[in-house]
Amino acid sequence: MPHDSIVLLGVNHKTTPLEVREKIALSGGYDEPLASLASVDGLNEYYLLSTCNRVEVLFATGDPEQTKGRVLDLLFGDTVTAEDANHYVYCYENEEAVQHLLMVASSLDSMIVGEAQILGQLKEAYRYAAQKRTCGLILNRLLRKSFSVAKRVRTETRIGSNAVSISYAAVELSRKIFGQLQGKSVMLVGAGEMAELAAEHLVGQGVADVVVANRTLERAVKLARRFNGRAVSLEELVGQLANVDIIISSTGASGLILSKDEVKSVMRERRNQPLFFIDIAVPRDLDPRINDLDNVYLYDIDDLQSVVEMNKAERDVEAVKAERIVAEETLKFKCWLDNMEVTPTIIALRKEAEHICRGELDKTFSRLKNISPGDRRAIEKMADSIVSKILYHPMQFLKGGNTRIDRCEKINTVRNLFRLDDDNGPIREP
Repeated sequence: MPHDSIVLLGVNHKTTPLEVREKIALSGGYDEPLASLASVDGLNEYYLLSTCNRVEVLFATGDPEQTKGRVLDLLFGDTVTAEDANHYVYCYENEEAVQHLLMVASSLDSMIVGEAQILGQLKEAYRYAAQKRTCGLILNRLLRKSFSVAKRVRTETRIGSNAVSISYAAVELSRKIFGQLQGKSVMLVGAGEMAELAAEHLVGQGVADVVVANRTLERAVKLARRFNGRAVSLEELVGQLANVDIIISSTGASGLILSKDEVKSVMRERRNQPLFFIDIAVPRDLDPRINDLDNVYLYDIDDLQSVVEMNKAERDVEAVKAERIVAEETLKFKCWLDNMEVTPTIIALRKEAEHICRGELDKTFSRLKNISPGDRRAIEKMADSIVSKILYHPMQFLKGGNTRIDRCEKINTVRNLFRLDDDNGPIREP
């Protein structure tokens, strides 16, 4: 019998605007949505992935057309018309569904290609599905396959090794300058969003101390508290340079807030220990001539953008390698599915052949009263060998070979030829 169809219905940041994604009923945790899916007729196995950028329902069903409509109704309810739902939702079946899931797990379908967060989200969703026992033989195998493929992509390519955001590019450059960031100090000048995000990344990489300098001290205190740091006024900026290693500046000032001479005086106090400036402000906060000083490194927004663009190009090259891995693994899973279809017939065929062989051996041994145990084993081994050789070509016919013949047709041919579905089985004797 053919296996259930694998179907994947979903919306994501590429196909569906946020205002539509927000209307999906199956978002906001997993317990209630999985319970709702349990009521859908035709879902033999199912799995739900819900993130800020996508909602996808993966399921196995014997009636894909009817079941797709029921799942769509549950996804949107009365909030979106059927016509709009069909416009926004993507639908993949069987091999395409498998390939899409592997692309998602490998972060090839993410807003930022190569980001690692999606794999953790997939695994978390699978834990919920496992707790509710909503996945069976096919989806358990497929989801575990997606995890191993994602690991293979990370191992065999460098798709996640290059920063592709302004904030993380700043971290990457910091690491190149200092080697490691453990124990270093960072100062945020101003409270721009990108600077804040860069500080978050730096703290995640082991930066020990965060200082926030801002015109409004109240805002500085609030932001410093978030990083377990300390706040200072903007007038204290120059004095603080002696005690920090990385400065991220993003004020809204109309002119420069720090000159080359001010930094030069501080470098004598620092005994020329490296000082790294990241100027994310537009217009710039920092005097470009600061970069002329020894052991002082200044990057502005254009420098960071150049790093990002270069890294994106490198990730695109790695993505091609990753897509090849996904294609290979999709074919492997397809072979597993195909073999699952023919396995019952292979088992039945071998069982029937062994049954006939055993019957004939018993009749033969009943006539050979004085046969030795060694001769008995030799005859049994010969009979087993004959059975295996006779079954070899029918087995190969079922497993592969001529792709012009439909698999169901192959199965039916073998089952009819050997009368595996007859009540009386194959004819035992002429």
